[in-house]
This record gives sequence, C-alpha cells and structure tokens, in this order.
Amino acid sequence: MAIDRRREAGGGGRPLPEENGSVPGVAGGVGSAAAPPGPPPANAAGAEIQAVPVPPPPPAAACSPLLLDYDGSVLPFLGGLGGGYQRTLVLLTWVPALFIGFSKFSDSFLLDQPDFWCREADGQGNWSGSLAPGHANRSGNGSIFPPPPGLPTPPGVNASECDCHEWHYRIRAGLVQNVVSKWDLVCDSAWKVHIAKFSLLVGLIFGHLITGCIADWVGRRPVLLFSVILILIFGLTVALSVNVTMFSTLRFFEGFCLAGIVLSLYALRIELCPPGHRFMITMVASFIEMAGQFLMPGLAALCRDWQVLQAVIICPFLLMLLYWVIFPESLRWLMATQQFEASKELILQFTHKNRMNTESDIKGVVPELEKEITRRPKKVCIVKVVGTRNLWKNIVVLCVNSLTGYGIHHCFAKSMMGHEAKMAITHNFYADYYTMAGIALASCLAMCPVVGFLGRRGGLLLFMILTALASLLQLGLLNLIGKYSQLPDSGMSDSVKDKFSTAFSIVGMFSSHAVGSLSVFFCAEITPTVIRGGGLGLVLASAGFGRLTAPIMELHNQKGYFLHHVIFACCTLLCIICILLLPESKNQNLPENIPDGEHYTRQPLLPHKKGEQPLLMTNSELKDYSGLHDSAAVSDGISENTTANGMKSM
Repeated sequence: MAIDRRREAGGGGRPLPEENGSVPGVAGGVGSAAAPPGPPPANAAGAEIQAVPVPPPPPAAACSPLLLDYDGSVLPFLGGLGGGYQRTLVLLTWVPALFIGFSKFSDSFLLDQPDFWCREADGQGNWSGSLAPGHANRSGNGSIFPPPPGLPTPPGVNASECDCHEWHYRIRAGLVQNVVSKWDLVCDSAWKVHIAKFSLLVGLIFGHLITGCIADWVGRRPVLLFSVILILIFGLTVALSVNVTMFSTLRFFEGFCLAGIVLSLYALRIELCPPGHRFMITMVASFIEMAGQFLMPGLAALCRDWQVLQAVIICPFLLMLLYWVIFPESLRWLMATQQFEASKELILQFTHKNRMNTESDIKGVVPELEKEITRRPKKVCIVKVVGTRNLWKNIVVLCVNSLTGYGIHHCFAKSMMGHEAKMAITHNFYADYYTMAGIALASCLAMCPVVGFLGRRGGLLLFMILTALASLLQLGLLNLIGKYSQLPDSGMSDSVKDKFSTAFSIVGMFSSHAVGSLSVFFCAEITPTVIRGGGLGLVLASAGFGRLTAPIMELHNQKGYFLHHVIFACCTLLCIICILLLPESKNQNLPENIPDGEHYTRQPLLPHKKGEQPLLMTNSELKDYSGLHDSAAVSDGISENTTANGMKSM
C-alpha cells in the first residue's frame, strides 16, 4: 500500500478510479472510454455529475489501529476481568464443562464389555464350556470375541463356544444393563461395540472441523446455541434407540453437536480473558471437566440402566438454553471482523452491566467506533491460512503434536493395563478407571507451575521430551531386560520387566496428556481471532484422530500394536524439533487478524544476556537503505518479516 500511495502521488497527474469514484467505461459506456480527451459540454458535464455523484472516502482505507488493539485498548476500557459482567460470563463458560465431562466419558459405561456366560437349556445357571465368568474381563480387549467378517479369528477361539441362545451378564461399570447386554453384542456381534465407539469420536472430529469454520463466519454464540438445541434432540433420542445401528448413528450426531459446544466455549473463554489470565481460566475449565470424569461412576451406580444414564447426561444441557438470553457474542470477534455497529451496542451493554462511566474511555475507543461504524464486515475462512508463510506452519506443528500426544497415550495405557491385569489386586474396573483419571489430574496439576515458569513453548517441549524418553525406554530398554532375564545367572525376572513397563507407562501417560492439552491451548493463543474457530477445529480434530487409534487397535485385537507404538515414538522425536519453530505466547496479546498472526513468529528459546548483541536486529535498528522500502509491506505499520515483539523472523 505504501508503493501504491507513492505512485498515486507521483504518477504524472493521472487520477486513479478509486480517487474520483468513477470507473472509465462504466458511467459513459464503452464508447465514452474511447472518446478523445477534451472538455465536455456544460450540460453534459452537469448531467454526468448528477448521474455519478462523488462518493465519500473509500472504505478500503486501513482501520483504526486503536480498534484492532483489543487487549491494549478495548479490554482495559471494559475493566478486564475486574468487571462483574466479565466474571459472570467466564463462570458461565465453566459450568457446561461438567456436562461435557459426563458426555465424553460415557462410553466407558454405556459400552463396557461385561462378564458373560451362557445359560443351559435346563434353566439352571451353569457356566457354558470354556466361557467361564471373568474370561472376558481378563482379556480386557475382547480377544475372545470373533471379529467381524474379513478379519482373522484370534488364536484359541472356537466359534462353537459362542453357540448360545441366551446370554447372562455381569456388568462391572455399576449398571444393571448397558448397550452390550441390551442387544447381546458379544461373540459374532462384538465388533459392533467398537463401531459404536467410533461413531462418537468420528462425530467429534467432523464437528470440530465444520463448526469451527461456521463459528468464524456467523459467530461463536449461534454455534453454541444451535449445538445445544441439537444435542438435546439427538442425545435424548439415543436413549430411545431400538437397535445398535440406530444407537451408533445417533451417537455420531451427538458427538457432532458436542464438538460445537466444546469449541465455541473454548474460543469464548479465550477471547474474554486478558493475557495474564488465559491459561489459568482454561485450566479451571479442564479441572471441572475432570470432575465430571470422577463423578461418572457414582452417576452410573445411581442410574442403574444405560437409558436412564444417557438421559441424565443430556438433560443438564437444558440449562444452557438460557444462554440465548444471557450470553452475548464475543466482542473480540466482532471487533476483529469489523462489525463495529454490533460492537458499539455490546460495549454499551458491558458498561451498563458493570455500572461504568463512559468518561473512563481515555483512549477514545467509542469515538473511534463512531467513525468506523459504516465499515463493511470482513470475515475470513480458515483456508486463507494456505497463503501465509508462518501461520500455517504453526498450526500444522500443533496439529501433529496433538495427534501424537493423544495417539501415543493409548499405547502407554494399553501397556500399563496389560501388566496390571496380571496382578489380582488391581483386577477391577474402578481401579483402572480411577488410575487413568488420576494420571490425567496429576498431569493438569503439573502443567500449571511448568507452563507458568517455562512458558507455553518451553512447557510443551519439556512434556514432549518426557513422552519421547518414556516411549523409547519402554521399547528399547524393556527388550534388553527381556533378553537378560532369559539368562540363567542374570538375576532378573519378568516381574522386574513388568515394574519398569508400568513405571514408564505412567510417565508416558502423564506427559502425553499434557502434550495434547497444551497443544490445543497453544493453538487457541497463536491463531488470529478471525480464524480462531477454524484453527481450534483443526487441532481438536487431530486430537480426535489420536483418540481414534484406541478403538481401531481393539477392533483388530491389538494386532500391529508394537508397530503402532514405534510410529508414534518416531513422531515424538519429530515433534521435539518442530516445537522449536513455534512462537512464545505467554503474556502476549492475542493476534486479531491474519497479518498479526503472520508476524507472530518465534523468538529465541533462552533470553539474551544483559549487554549481549542479538543476532537479529529489531525493527527500530533497521536502517532505510536505498531501495529497501520498496520491497517492504507497511500497510499496517509493521515490517513484513517482523514479529509481534519487534523481532525479525527467519
């Protein structure tokens, strides 16, 4: 734009179409464009002036920098989180996290594979042949069940063992009846359980991708409210399913709507907070969601039936219908997309709710809004990232991190549960469930001081290094221990190997959970507001693909498990290198538009020592050499390859 202005100033006196408001060949037709130059007749000139009046200044001019600096001007004017209205809105984003926790972990109870046996024809409760009670429980992965057509039968399984007309079940998850016992999803039908688990995860994946783009186009509030309405419809209909096909189909749509609620609340929570409070407010929401995970066993024990449990999980979303009245649109998103008329109304609503005086507007935010109120909105789709240089790289790196973190988490969980199954004291559904939940809680508790001390990038790097070490030690060291344990004088036994494997699995689950959670939060901070929904959708969908590996491995009876672990271990090494390319977003303002996100590039991992000359000059140190300014894009007052903190990018 700087080049265009210089050309306009010295272009030989030729006015551009944008300056005079008329386009040659439009007002006077094609013939007028070819007419020789000269003064037109007076009446013709008057008619032309009446037909094409001079418009006001073009709206393509740059927007006021004050309005685009939300964290530096608008948020302090509204009082940050000091205002009571902002605190109420943050609290309203926390409450649904409990309901989300119930829905996310409902599969562990609705689709738990129970102990089962066949009742003989005489009506006596005798065990059938080789299917003793607890056999399915000891396997833990359905390995006694014949797979779906086309998959090989696991060794040691006889199809005649499943020849039964009446099954009896003992469900471990606190229910009297669940989906498996309702429709006899054992033996030849056991694969349908894994398809039902797929349906919710696949619905979450598609929901994150689609609702993220919609949230950037129509706003966060409409996505939240319509997702609540639809999840009430589909979620309650799930409880009325008449067969497993209907159950799986409706669970897909339930997951789709749940994704819209999760994504819109996450974006609203991030966009409400000032820089210093974003992480802790997000972590509080994570703790509330984990409270739902811890409370699920008690809720299942109270409900007793899977249909009642499903209805109890969905009904609390009825409270969120009140959000239609009490929850506003994201002011940050309205300002970033230049919807200044709606922004002005919302700012007045904030000042009225907080009982603030407009005289505290020292920087003049409201007068600037009045000047720009006629500007047309500018909404952006996530596909615009393809044309960027740094932004797409940051999003892709975080997508791979979230995929790796949640994908390798199942490898560690399977390894730990496989060894624990040999010990009778932990042979219990609740012990396994609360072990997983406890590790996740410890991971989130550790994230708070680590991220506060090392920052987002340093914390992500530390947890990824721990994940890689745990994975490599489990794959390499345990094989070495296994070889030495076979020697007669080694003094090692299989119990030593099992203890090491359990220890490495706990460390791996601890760190991989932190990697996945921190990747999602990191992406929400470095993605510009205009496309934050789409960026969050991509990284949450990648996390969903990582979670999807668990039912895939179970469907194939854990075949290829070692290769699966090796591939993700290699991905952790790749992620360690890629994390160094990310910027540090701790205590930084959120980028509002794509140029802001593009300038948000990496800084050195360690700060410069006092008196040390940095290798990269800051923006103030750049000198105006001849011809240098001709290649710089100064449309927003910042050099094209300058970071948000004034550091020049690579």
